[in-house]
Amino acid sequence: MGDRAYPSSSKPIPNPNNPPPPAVNGGGGRRHPLPPPRRRRRRSCCCICCLWVTFLFVLLVFLAAIAAGVIYMIFHPKLPTFAVTSLRLSALNLTATDLLTSRLDFNIAFRNPNRKIAFVYGDIAVSAFADGVGIGDGSIPGFVHEAENTTVIKGAISSSGKSLDSVEASTLTKRKRFPLEIVIDTKAGVKMGGFKSIRLGIRVSCSGFDAAVGNGTAVDSSKDAKCKGKLRVKIWKLTI
Repeated sequence: MGDRAYPSSSKPIPNPNNPPPPAVNGGGGRRHPLPPPRRRRRRSCCCICCLWVTFLFVLLVFLAAIAAGVIYMIFHPKLPTFAVTSLRLSALNLTATDLLTSRLDFNIAFRNPNRKIAFVYGDIAVSAFADGVGIGDGSIPGFVHEAENTTVIKGAISSSGKSLDSVEASTLTKRKRFPLEIVIDTKAGVKMGGFKSIRLGIRVSCSGFDAAVGNGTAVDSSKDAKCKGKLRVKIWKLTI
């Protein structure tokens, strides 16, 4: 038998001295691996930044807690107290067209029990309510309330020709005795030596006394009412 001829292979034999050209990604050749996308690097940078921000925030809170503890140990801070010591509604008249004219004279005692801390008050707005109906407004200039001091502020709340709706007018005319409430709005800061803090809004509500009305004039309220205060923090356009 003779030798059988075999067809030659279709693939050329590579020449080591002449390497083949690199394959193109769009052709049928082998695809080269693409570099990693840059988004992963951005995400890793964001994660590192978030970790640093969190660390700094925790550090600041920790330092603030230490500072607050040191201040408490040195100064033993206490909140101020307030009390209405005198109150007289000398005028409360309502016309047939529901226009209110009123005048209320008051004394408010500010007490500072701290030995080394003074309070700095801004201008003080005072409002009066009779059974929930606003009957007048007034104001008191701000002052510095020194340590271990009781300051009595005298002032007046008045209203001239204030228009009431029918419900409010009925509330004031249907009874001869009603509860009174004094509301104080101001901003107060702390003074410790040469240090002064920022002023925060506070609201103080004083209630627990009432007034008897006869012929449009109320008699003195002899009850020394305690007051309750709370902070009023403004966040954006919301006050809480």
